[in-house]
Formats: sequence, C-alpha cells, structure tokens
Amino acid sequence: MTEYQKMISSQVYNCMAPELDVLRGETARRYRRFNRSEEEEELLTLLQEIVGELAQGAFICPPLYCTYGRHISLGKNSYINMGATLLDNAPIRIGANVMIGPNVQIYTAAHALAADERIQGMETALPVTIEDKVWIGGGAILLPGVTIGREAIVGAGAVVTKDVPAGARVVGNPARILPANAGR
Repeated sequence: MTEYQKMISSQVYNCMAPELDVLRGETARRYRRFNRSEEEEELLTLLQEIVGELAQGAFICPPLYCTYGRHISLGKNSYINMGATLLDNAPIRIGANVMIGPNVQIYTAAHALAADERIQGMETALPVTIEDKVWIGGGAILLPGVTIGREAIVGAGAVVTKDVPAGARVVGNPARILPANAGR
C-alpha cells in the first residue's frame, strides 16, 4: 500500500514520502496561479483544476492554500472567503449554502504525538465534514475528524476540537456550545 493510499484511508502514513511531495508541489503551483489571477473567468477555471468537486455557484476567494486540493468538495452556492487554509490530506466535505469567513483553517492532518515518530514524518488524516447551511466565522480553526452539523454556527476565532451538533452555536477555544437563548 502506498503512503498516499494509507493517507486517504486514515491510516498512519509518512507525510515526507516523495510521492506526496510531488503531489503537494503540483497543487502548490496551481494555487499560486489562482492566487495571482485577477480575471473572474480564469479564477473559476483555475479553482476547478484545484479542488476535487466544485458545485454550481460555489466559490473560494483568493488567496487559497491547500495541501492536495483534490480532496476538497464544495457544495452548491457555498462560499469561502479569502485566506482559507485547507489541509486536505483526508476529505474536506463542505455542503450546500455554507458560508466560511476569512482566514478559516481546516485541518485533516495530525502529526504523531511521540517526538521520534513525528520527526520521522508519521501522521494520520481524518476527514472534516461541514453540513448544509453552516456559517463559520473568520479565523475559526477546525481540527481533524470533526463534523459541523446542519445550520450550525461557529463563532469567529473558535477552535473546534469535537463535533458540533446541528443548529448549535459554538464559540471559544476550545469551542463550546452556547445556550439556546444566547445571542439572536
């Protein structure tokens, strides 16, 4: 089994494997072109070359930073504002009508906790899922393996370390659920 196959099946893999370096380099060249482009039509064409699935009406504003791109799925009419960092070593699935603020970071990769293993490049990757009609505020960070439930709201700057139930509002570091009557 290749390191890429291990990675996409959420097994421990070596992130420093040459095959992964090649793929990351190809993706970096694509997103750098996307980030420099100013023509709307060209932006959409380049974005379609980067991400795995871009549904009708979906868009990501430059600059965009991602690891592989091919593992990102963006649903119909979803929007990611500028400065997104999407470490898509495992799938990042974003539903329909999702709004993601500027400078949001979504991580699927987690290095080994043991120093010797980490130095050798051992890590795992767990998918992140964002269901339909979610709003994620600017600067939020989503950690590996989390699911954000339908119509949930993640406050600006929140660090999401565990699943967010449908319709919940979370804030803080680590993110915690607000009472139902908090805010509007």
